Amino acid sequence: MEQINPNHLGRANFKARTVKDIIKPAKSISNKVSVKAALDEMQARAIDSSPVIDQRGELLGTLSKNKMNRNVGGLGHDPKTEPVEAHIEKNNAYCFEDQTIAEAEQMMLNAKVGEVPVVTREKLLVGTINIEAIAQKKRWRKRLDPLKSRA
Repeated sequence: MEQINPNHLGRANFKARTVKDIIKPAKSISNKVSVKAALDEMQARAIDSSPVIDQRGELLGTLSKNKMNRNVGGLGHDPKTEPVEAHIEKNNAYCFEDQTIAEAEQMMLNAKVGEVPVVTREKLLVGTINIEAIAQKKRWRKRLDPLKSRA
């Protein structure tokens, strides 16, 4: 991993900063629950999708409330007994905690998503990062640039 060198103001170089500097904790759903339990959890948290982990904490994919409603309700399955396992979207974007913020931003732009799970190199879920957090860091950095030129 690249060493982060602080500039003369003591702030780290933005391009070298890593994702773990701005992640927020992630709430996830276990792969062992029913579709109803997952939908209830998502409703309680007012979210439309959620990362799914196994018992070790490894990221398996993402659940989408809309997809589960269509697939389970539309096909007449009982959401109380239907496991979420079959409804996990496995090819979703994610990034590693030791990637640079710039790399994560580019990956999110390429995938056309506003938020992604953040994992260790062993794929254990550690949090999420969103494009707004990256934009806030950029705005903060731009406000500091005039200060640097005066020093």
